[in-house]
Amino acid sequence: MDFDFSDEQQQLREAVHKWVDKGYGFERRRAIVAAGGYDAAAYGELAELGLTGLCIDAQHGGLGLGPIEAMVVLEELGRGMVLEPLAAIWLAAHVLQAQAPAELQNAWLPRLADGQALAVLAHIERGGRYRLEHCRTQAHLDGGQWSISGHKSVVPVGDRVDAYIVPALAGQTLGLWLVERQARGVQAQGYLTQDGGRAAEVQFEHSPAQLVTLEGLEALQRMADIGSASVCAQAVGLMERTLALTVEYMNTRKQFGVPIASFQALRHRVADMKMQLELSRSMSYYASLKLGAPSPERRQAIARARYQIGGAMRFIGQSAVQLHGGIGVTDEYIVSHCFKSLTQLEMTFGDTLHHLGEVSQRMQDTAGVFA
Repeated sequence: MDFDFSDEQQQLREAVHKWVDKGYGFERRRAIVAAGGYDAAAYGELAELGLTGLCIDAQHGGLGLGPIEAMVVLEELGRGMVLEPLAAIWLAAHVLQAQAPAELQNAWLPRLADGQALAVLAHIERGGRYRLEHCRTQAHLDGGQWSISGHKSVVPVGDRVDAYIVPALAGQTLGLWLVERQARGVQAQGYLTQDGGRAAEVQFEHSPAQLVTLEGLEALQRMADIGSASVCAQAVGLMERTLALTVEYMNTRKQFGVPIASFQALRHRVADMKMQLELSRSMSYYASLKLGAPSPERRQAIARARYQIGGAMRFIGQSAVQLHGGIGVTDEYIVSHCFKSLTQLEMTFGDTLHHLGEVSQRMQDTAGVFA
């Protein structure tokens, strides 16, 4: 089996790599955080690169590429700690493309593809603890018009987007609806997240909605798996940068007249970090390659990958701070931001303990040990 990237995938990686290095430096990122955690101009630059339409079919103005190309892009965006929620918007585009009626697709997908509109999934509710079936938001049909009432938390850039994909209950059926932010009864309160990005609490009060699908749980599970694969790819890029910064610091920081990189105990810690990074990279590939598999196989693979990578994120982030010493926790130094970003990624679409439970639930009776 050939695991090498194609020439086109390498060119895509290089294009995003160059933009991150030249157009999204640490100082620009700090300025974006100070301005509220989202920059429309930066998102416009991603659109100019064609990234906003990467996974949208050509008939709707996108590039029609697949999960491996998305993984390549997200690794580089993770390396740059890019705050703009490209992966979240890809998720919304995916469910519209896969489940929505033609009218909704034609109205939204071309605008998402060219970066003129933003739509995100709004699914988290208080008390849910990552359970996708936990939903108290209600959908009502009156005179042929759907309306939504409920509250969603930690919605990516929730006060800046144009629309939400909202899970809600119609009776006992969990479905997905599209609600525009400017619709009646929608209130969004934005705030900064731990990593410097932006999210919002969103309240819906009898807000007009358009039905996407009544098979909401299955669609939501697939979106969560795609979101988890996106987390894996971003984490690999960010861990790679965190390790590189740590090695650079150890080669320049001197103690007792020699670089601390010469101390054997610290070299062993860096070797452990490198091992965790490479294990994570292979598991990220595994997760992305399994996105097209049947649901039980896909969900098991994603949970395995998230458990492995979740542990690696904690180890590499914490080790980087320890090897830097006091400077590693200062706001002025980049490694503290790497640590915070890794911490938040680890909790996105389920933390490590949640995914360990998912792995456990999907094990065979013998777990393959006594067979």
